[in-house]
Amino acid sequence: MRALMIREPGAASIEHVPEPQPGRGEILLRVRMVGLCGSDLNSFRGRNPMVRFPRIPGHEIAATIVEGSSSFPDLAPGRNVTLSPYTSCGKCASCLRGRPNACAFNETLGVQRDGALTEYITMPPEKLYPAPLTIKELCLVEPLTVGFHAVARGRVSSADKVAVFGCGGVGLGAIAASRFAGATTIAVDLDDDKLQLARKAGAAHVVNSAKSRLHDQLLELTGGRGPDVIIEAIGLAETFRAAVEEAAFTGRVVYIGYAKEPVAYETKLFVEKELDILGSRNALPEDFRTVIKMLEEGKFPVEDAVGSIVPLDDAPTILKAWSSNPLKFRKIMVQLD
Repeated sequence: MRALMIREPGAASIEHVPEPQPGRGEILLRVRMVGLCGSDLNSFRGRNPMVRFPRIPGHEIAATIVEGSSSFPDLAPGRNVTLSPYTSCGKCASCLRGRPNACAFNETLGVQRDGALTEYITMPPEKLYPAPLTIKELCLVEPLTVGFHAVARGRVSSADKVAVFGCGGVGLGAIAASRFAGATTIAVDLDDDKLQLARKAGAAHVVNSAKSRLHDQLLELTGGRGPDVIIEAIGLAETFRAAVEEAAFTGRVVYIGYAKEPVAYETKLFVEKELDILGSRNALPEDFRTVIKMLEEGKFPVEDAVGSIVPLDDAPTILKAWSSNPLKFRKIMVQLD
């Protein structure tokens, strides 16, 4: 079967690899569509320290069941599914606390192990989520769950004013999740096109921090208090600091992004404001179910969010183009039908 293979940084090609053989209790899937995300781009560029080459990328997946399991009647052949691309050991501190999304020994498809940009894969049935969604919608579930998990970590409710820093794919998920929870959501970015999409995803207000002073705008939009919850989905030292500086007293700060350098804080703000400062990693099964429910209700701008759909043969070319000019592209999906 064919697969997209990254042999070394900057070098991707379509290659033939052996077809997978389902192990005991595994489900054989025909991959229909795979979304590309920032981690795939970093892998292609050689900037993902968790990736060893050669590697097949891809973890945002829509697939069709080829061989089901009699033990799982909902997973019959022909059912379309999305899936959770993470593993968990069941023994580390996170797993024992019922939070396998943060497993100390997690291996994500396309990162620590080969991913789904190939014609067939096998998966444990408990990782699959069948849903009456389109292939494109199924492909969006996993990236949206990351933002939904951050909103769950921040305990967002309808009483909250939530600011989301960054309107890329993960930030859009956080915006949609905040709106789905009934909160008033403020989207912050430097790009007007992204902010326009954020409005469609559920942002009540948008702030272009390149054109107006972020501090003043957030105070004006929150009655002088600052946001009750700030979700950082960029990963820059300055936005890490701004989240703590701009959050309301006794507010919550949730970090999804990874800062690429050490961050120096005015730590007295942690104590003076009595902030809850939280990390957010991957997603839990309930996040997948909530995203599926939102998509079933038609509450996300699917067509606007997806920028390009290309066949597998064109995946190496679009990866190279994306690497050369990342701001030019919105969500890219690779169709394997």
